[in-house]
Amino acid sequence: MSEKKPERRKTRVPMPEQEPGVRVTNFKEVPLGYTPEQAREEAMRCLQCKKPLCVEGCPVNVDIRAFLQLIADGKFAEAARTIKLTNCLPAVCGRVCPQETQCEERCILGKKGEPVAIGRLERFAADYERENNLVRVPEKAVPTGKKVAVVGAGPAGLTVAGDLILLGHEVTIFEAFHKPGGVLMYGIPEFRLPKEIVEKEVDYLRQLGVTLDLNEVIGKSITVDELLDEEGFDAVFIGVGAGLPTFMNVPGENLGGVYSANEYLTRSNLMKAYAFPDYGTPVVRGRNVCVVGGGNVAMDSARTARRLGAENVYILYRRSREEMPARAEEIHHAEQEGIVFKLLCAPLEYLGDERGMVRQVRCQEMELGEPDDSGRRRPVPKPGAEFVLETDLVIVAIGSGANPVLTKQTRDLGLNRRGYILANDAGRTTRPGVWAGGDIVTGSATVILAMGAGKAAAKDIHDYLCGNGQADEAAG
Repeated sequence: MSEKKPERRKTRVPMPEQEPGVRVTNFKEVPLGYTPEQAREEAMRCLQCKKPLCVEGCPVNVDIRAFLQLIADGKFAEAARTIKLTNCLPAVCGRVCPQETQCEERCILGKKGEPVAIGRLERFAADYERENNLVRVPEKAVPTGKKVAVVGAGPAGLTVAGDLILLGHEVTIFEAFHKPGGVLMYGIPEFRLPKEIVEKEVDYLRQLGVTLDLNEVIGKSITVDELLDEEGFDAVFIGVGAGLPTFMNVPGENLGGVYSANEYLTRSNLMKAYAFPDYGTPVVRGRNVCVVGGGNVAMDSARTARRLGAENVYILYRRSREEMPARAEEIHHAEQEGIVFKLLCAPLEYLGDERGMVRQVRCQEMELGEPDDSGRRRPVPKPGAEFVLETDLVIVAIGSGANPVLTKQTRDLGLNRRGYILANDAGRTTRPGVWAGGDIVTGSATVILAMGAGKAAAKDIHDYLCGNGQADEAAG
């Protein structure tokens, strides 16, 4: 007799998570994940649409309908393997991908209620496969004899490598840091994306045959030109991200205790400053912390500061709550953890003490005017409305830019006025044999969009190496 399945429910199965008062004392993951019973109950909510619009909303075209049905049937490892046919980082995407504005936004159930929790189920399937030692290495194509260099071990580069290695090409990833993962390792905190999971996903690529060359700064130790002209690589993909810190150029930014979010999070995540002195990288631990910005990086910075012992953490954001680019879940978690939102507020000046350490921030109250190029209403100063906040740590999280170390050392590589690489939809740059994708092309965006760019580039690189795509137009 077949096992009776639970009835379809109308609302989502809630995700268990750490209580706010507990989680602010540790760096463990906040959401705890579904049990097998909860996962099956949630997956059964899927209507199995004949034309699944959710797939159209996925930048890497995961067969969502198929993997949800497999979970509903209790075939959890098979579900993970189905996801991996198009996504080599399912445990990562299940945690940090903004499903609510992509696949889940297209779900038919969302028109009258709550969409299926696709991201949570993706996480469940990947975790189940990994935790139960059920990961299988798929069969690879016959070796082509072609060599591809991937510069940067972030989401875009890992995706390119995962796709091309299965197609029979030899792939080497060059990474500047001592650990692969890019923003997954240095940018996203442990409590949102455990580093052990990133390491396991990278290990899967190693099992496929991808070579990783760490502590290798392309543009310094060796150039893209040398990879192509002297090292025997047939193609190069550039996925170095956009890691150049951005500041506002307000007075006092050079005071001690004023960090870029890039440095603060890199110290805390990759260098494990939260475990100092067990690890050798220190970081300022403020009592009154101000974080400037309203995106996911700002939320990550604020929530990290809270866990590092801050008594008061303020988010200073120049627009209103409605304009904040951070995911709703991240804002919600930050509020639960006691982060205070100072909206319609912008820093004018940082004031320091006699030792050159930041002690106050002078702020300007704002109001919203007409929409700007982004479609959001432009913040304008409210006349005569200023105030001062006490602070001993400021984290500037207003975005990042293109690091010129590699791009300036690569001949015939077209850049736009902001220093990002010019590339077409397939990732082709102005330099023959060189592709690019992710944040170094688009500017700061999401993990899954970088992965989508990586998939498009991998397909085009494969066509090029097999002699099927030389006539395609490069970026101009």
